[in-house]
Amino acid sequence: MPVSAPVCDFGWRPPDFRLPTTDGRALGLADVAGPRGTLVMFICNHCPYVQSVLDRIIRDARDLIAAGVGVAAISSNDVDAYPQDSFAEMARLAAARDFPFPYLWDESQDVARAWGAACTPDFFGLNAAGDLQYRGRLDASGRQAVPDAPRDLYQAMLQIAETGRGPDHQIPSMGCSIKWKAV
Repeated sequence: MPVSAPVCDFGWRPPDFRLPTTDGRALGLADVAGPRGTLVMFICNHCPYVQSVLDRIIRDARDLIAAGVGVAAISSNDVDAYPQDSFAEMARLAAARDFPFPYLWDESQDVARAWGAACTPDFFGLNAAGDLQYRGRLDASGRQAVPDAPRDLYQAMLQIAETGRGPDHQIPSMGCSIKWKAV
């Protein structure tokens, strides 16, 4: 069953983190921040919503990085229940698809909980000051990519890079729920 992310809580300041990356580093929010804003996205390997738009995520990330926006992806799923989301599989996917952004592993799921991540994909667009300005969708695609869909996330992040403020109207992202560990 698909899950929608909450709407943007303008001005919310996310907590910092330090997580391992698939290329052997450990990065925090300041390490991935760009001079004109930051996009942190919660994704995973197996989600059909992510798989259907992964090419677009990579394209938009490249374009946003060129515009001065830092980009990072975090996977927080329970890898015992979903082994295709394991750290080794994350590294394989990031290398095979030549991710232009760091892919971080939230093994404890503490970051996903602290950020209120709800689904994959779930996008958090921050301005240069670190305030949340976008919590919307990539585009109109769902489990199937919509041909020639307007680039909602990309346009919102460019607006944030230029003005420091996200669009007033945002359509929440939809995807698979974060796969939480049994407590």
